[in-house]
Amino acid sequence: MSDDKSQVKIRFFTREKDEALQLQDTPMYVPVQLKRYGLSEIVNQLLSTTHATEDDTAPTPFDFLIDGQLLRTSLDDYLAKNGLSSEASLDIEYTRAVLPPSFLSSFSNEDWISSIDVTSGATMPQRSIITGSYDGIVRTWNLSGQVEKMYSGHSGPIRSVKFVSNTRLVSAGNDRTLRIWKTKNAPAAAAAAEDEDEIAVEEGKTLAILEGHGAPVVSLDVSESTSRIVSASYDKTIGIWSTDYKAMTAVDPMEELNKLTNNKVSTAAKKRRKLALKDGSIRRRAPLSLLESHTAPVEQVIFDRNDNTVGYSVSQDHTIKTWDLVTSRCVDTKTTSYSLLSIAQLPTLNLLACGSSARHITLHDPRVDSASSKITQQQLVGHKNFVVSLDTCPENEYMLASGSHDGTVKVWDIRSNTPMYTITRENGETKDKIFAVRWAEKIGIISGGEDKKVQINKGDDIFKRE
Repeated sequence: MSDDKSQVKIRFFTREKDEALQLQDTPMYVPVQLKRYGLSEIVNQLLSTTHATEDDTAPTPFDFLIDGQLLRTSLDDYLAKNGLSSEASLDIEYTRAVLPPSFLSSFSNEDWISSIDVTSGATMPQRSIITGSYDGIVRTWNLSGQVEKMYSGHSGPIRSVKFVSNTRLVSAGNDRTLRIWKTKNAPAAAAAAEDEDEIAVEEGKTLAILEGHGAPVVSLDVSESTSRIVSASYDKTIGIWSTDYKAMTAVDPMEELNKLTNNKVSTAAKKRRKLALKDGSIRRRAPLSLLESHTAPVEQVIFDRNDNTVGYSVSQDHTIKTWDLVTSRCVDTKTTSYSLLSIAQLPTLNLLACGSSARHITLHDPRVDSASSKITQQQLVGHKNFVVSLDTCPENEYMLASGSHDGTVKVWDIRSNTPMYTITRENGETKDKIFAVRWAEKIGIISGGEDKKVQINKGDDIFKRE
């Protein structure tokens, strides 16, 4: 485009909160042939001057974004690609560079993996991975890939599993039920709160079966502070439940069976009920509330991480709904042009990320009026099939991971509309669909799907150091 001596006017800025990474807003001229490394050297030099740091301080590697695009070439190439002359002025955002999510390990499972969670909390320093599988079994794994415990009871594929506490898990599946599981006995201090029936339940067994949905239950979320569970179902409803079965109304399975016997119902429905009667000794509970407003299967529901009296759901009816979970009312509906299959919240940015059947991820501000023409704040483009699972980075408020039926997990910085990294399976293949991704502190990016493997990629301590 021009000779090597040509320069371009730039201005650096950052959204990093660390004061030590802030620069004065001063335009400058730099050579157009500079790439990431050269720009990084300039920023480090400016930082050392601005903050009077020692010369032997290790430099911080940076990535650079211009108009939402990660800079992967020289400034000259960027200008040429975007039809700009070297007389243009560029606002360049710098952000701490992130390590590639390199492969760490994988564990083999018996069947497709539909859902992944991890144990957490101060009482559980040794973290475990929890999986739900199409063989109807919930498993907990240690980080060496050994199955610690299996929870068997569902009569169909499990679609969602969540950690509740160090003594409880909850799962849901195609058999239309949720199950609260006893993972172990409560510690002595809390054991007094358990009744005799609860103490009599063995570790690894079902404490309660939660009934009320009329179709597969495909998503769960848990609020520890309010002791509430929310569920999303293909019956178009959202269920609200308690983590304490004693707070919910008992259901009599014999009464239900008699209703089925006296009414014209499908053989499949009767078979399901009779199968359930095999667990006749297990207590059954009804939902605290069933929320109706969606007009098609609900794919996922989550609690607002800043206010757990608020929930968000996405559905095949193309909408994102906001719920007041205290009054059980839908308080907002945002309509898009495609089926929405997954949702995650970026709480400090006031954004909801939604995965779609149109292969992209859209970012929405729940505070924006639904009548506004700008319902979608941004689109992240890169997947080649349905985006069915999302989770946010524990270390960086701008980053998330997405799992897709295209067989990949992608890592995003939402300040760019294209992915930073793409994770394939260990053998490099992408032929098997990904169903679940979980970005877990002190573990990494965990994914699973049709290849029947739990895979862990680096996602902890993510920032590069020189």
